[in-house]
Order: sequence, then C-alpha cells, then structure tokens
Amino acid sequence: MGKIEAETMKIIHKNLKNGEIKLKAENLDDLWYLSSIVEPQDLVSGKTVRKIKLGGEEERKVTAFKKEIFLEIRVENVEFHKYSNSLRISGTVVQGPEDVPKASYHTFNIEPGSTIKIVKKEWLRLHLDRIEAASVSPPKILVCIFDREEAHFYLLRRQGYEKVLELKGEVEKKFMKTASKDFYPQIIKALQEYNKRYKLDKIIIATPAFWKEYLMKELTDQELKEKIVTATVSSADKTAINEMMKRPELENVLKQDRIAKEEALVSQLLEQIGKDNLAEYGLKNVEEAVNAGAVEKLLLTDFFIQKARQESNYAQIEILLKLTESMKGIVFIISSENQPGISLDGIGGIGAILRYKIK
Repeated sequence: MGKIEAETMKIIHKNLKNGEIKLKAENLDDLWYLSSIVEPQDLVSGKTVRKIKLGGEEERKVTAFKKEIFLEIRVENVEFHKYSNSLRISGTVVQGPEDVPKASYHTFNIEPGSTIKIVKKEWLRLHLDRIEAASVSPPKILVCIFDREEAHFYLLRRQGYEKVLELKGEVEKKFMKTASKDFYPQIIKALQEYNKRYKLDKIIIATPAFWKEYLMKELTDQELKEKIVTATVSSADKTAINEMMKRPELENVLKQDRIAKEEALVSQLLEQIGKDNLAEYGLKNVEEAVNAGAVEKLLLTDFFIQKARQESNYAQIEILLKLTESMKGIVFIISSENQPGISLDGIGGIGAILRYKIK
C-alpha cells in the first residue's frame, strides 16, 4: 500500500488549562499550518538533533558529535521552507540536558513525521481552527489508471490507497491499437457506480499516451466530467499507482478544497471593495475597523504575517487578532502561494469584511 500526503495532523495531547498541545505533523500542509500557529514567545519542545562538544575551549582537542536529545526552547523565529519540506523554529533553550547551556540558541527542523509540544500563554480561536483544519479528513478521491488492455481503480485512504476493482479489455488483435468497443463503457459505468456509492469529490483519470482523451470523448455524464482531473503515467500496470502518488495532479487535487474556500473569501472581500461598501484593506484601515468592532471576517496572508515577524511588528498584529476574536469576528489566514493569497498580497496582505460601514 503506497503512502500519500493525505494523512492528517494528529493531536496527541491537549490541555488548554496549561496552554499546551502536543501534535504530530504528517505532511507538508501541516508544516504550513504550524508556521501560522507557532509564534514568538511560545514554548516548543520535542526530540531534536544537536551538535555536542566534549572538551573546553582551553583544551587542545575538542570532540564534536551529533546527538538526539529532548529540548524546550522559547521561540524567536519561525520560517517555513516549502521547497525543502521543512519548518524551522528557532529560539533560546529553556530546558534540556546538562551539556546544553540554557539560553543558548537552537533550531528545530520540523519535517513530516515530527512530533512537538507547543505551549502558549493564550490559544486563540484562530490557532485552534488551524489545527482543526489540518486534522479534517482529506477529500474522497478515486484514481482510475487504464490503457486499451486493463483498468485499475483505487480509493485514496488516509494512509495510502485501496484497490477496489480491476477490468480487462479485449484487444482487437489485428491492429493492437484500440480496445474493444465495450471497454470504455465498462470503465464509465464503474466510475458512475463509485461516484454514487462514495459521493466522490474528485476522480483522477491517468493513462499512458492518449487513452484518457478517448474516454473523455465517450463520456456524456456532465456531473462526472466536472469531477475528473486527467494525468499521464508511463504505464497502466499494477505498479503505476505508485507513480501516480508522486504526480503533481494528485497534490493539486488535495489542495483544491482549501483553495476553493480561500478563493470565496478573497472574492467576497474584493467584491465589497469594488462596491465601496462593507470592506477595508491595508493595515491602518483594518485596524480602525477592528477597533470599532465592525469586523466580521479578518483576512491576512501568511506572507504578511512572516513579514511582520521579520520586521518585529508582529505584536501589533497579534493585538488585532485577539481584538477581532474578542468581538466575535473570525480570522482567516490565506496562503500566499495560491492566487487568492497573491490577490490579497496585492492590496497589502490584510483585509476585512465588515458587519457595517464605519465611514
């Protein structure tokens, strides 16, 4: 069974009275969520690798080696590196082994599979919503891989995939170019049955060469067509599913649910701005709206947050978040990686949808 990036973040322990949550990041999306949850002054602890030196500076020979240890740090900086699949959380050591000086600097490299504990003075609704969003089940996806001779159907599961059906086509031996006339209808019938049974969110059709185009020409079911994403694989045998698990089309499908929600929020904001109605954008204007208690939805990008941290201006943003929540507003963090976030960054990286006009 192949492993995919569909398994969700695991909450191992939660005690909000003590301000602590211990969790395990399972995939790259989890690291992105964590980058907006972990903040300066939080306490983060877990297993980490650190270079340990034996021998003092005055001694001739100093031996250094890497060792896995348990550390707790007070966070100073958070950096998400999507291209290296890692989240770097840096800060000063609060607790650790005797050979690690307190107040010395350390960086946690958080990767998929890492477990950390986060302690905050206050968990905002925003933080808890981010964890909840990372913990929800992935969309229901069926993968169908076929050529003129065989078709394999797989349902994606949280920890991989499950093969649910295999069909064989009777090839016209004379030309060896096309499948028998009833093979595509068999595939389409199976797709319709699984769509009805599981209420699928997406269907990925993957084939070598042009077989997928032939199927799409035969398909008249519009509901099914709207759910289909096509991809190319090098073969259609039983090993092709492992190749499919690495295809960008699958990663994109898994992200589409979040992107669709972000698109709707940013579109609503831009629509209200266009009407000069119930919206504000830019830090100064949004801050006035928050202070007036008029903000229903506060939108800001992860790039905006990262920039505020780098410029040591995050304390001002944190006050806005807390004040928005205290007045029953909802905070949404939008990914700058996708078009909704790019659009929001284009107007300053922060905007607010209002309950009522303040000007």
